[in-house]
Amino acid sequence: MSYHNIPGIDPSASYAHVVEQGDLVCIAGQVAADSAEGRAVLGEIGAETRAVMRQLQTILWSRRLTFDDLVRIDIHLTDLDEFEAMNAVYRSFFTPGRLPTRTCVEVRRLFGDCRIEVTAMARRKPAA
Repeated sequence: MSYHNIPGIDPSASYAHVVEQGDLVCIAGQVAADSAEGRAVLGEIGAETRAVMRQLQTILWSRRLTFDDLVRIDIHLTDLDEFEAMNAVYRSFFTPGRLPTRTCVEVRRLFGDCRIEVTAMARRKPAA
């Protein structure tokens, strides 16, 4: 098993950003306040979703993976009424027909007063 932190994303975190075991890659929850660019993107759900998904993309690329390698996503929203707006941005990151399994729930509060948190699990393809 290997544990990784991603440069630029909360270096003081008391958790690993990524844990790999065999072909399984688990990615810790990402919020817009943890932006790899070092700035929070808070406010409108579409902007926060885009920031979180880009951050997830950066983490995937750092492990030589893409959104097509994702097998599971967990989404936490502070307002489930924003589901459709979040979903429109979320879907734009995936190849049509290649969506992972997903859970989406409403929670009372997220780190940094964010509106969305995304946790992901990917599986590496077998070596050819």
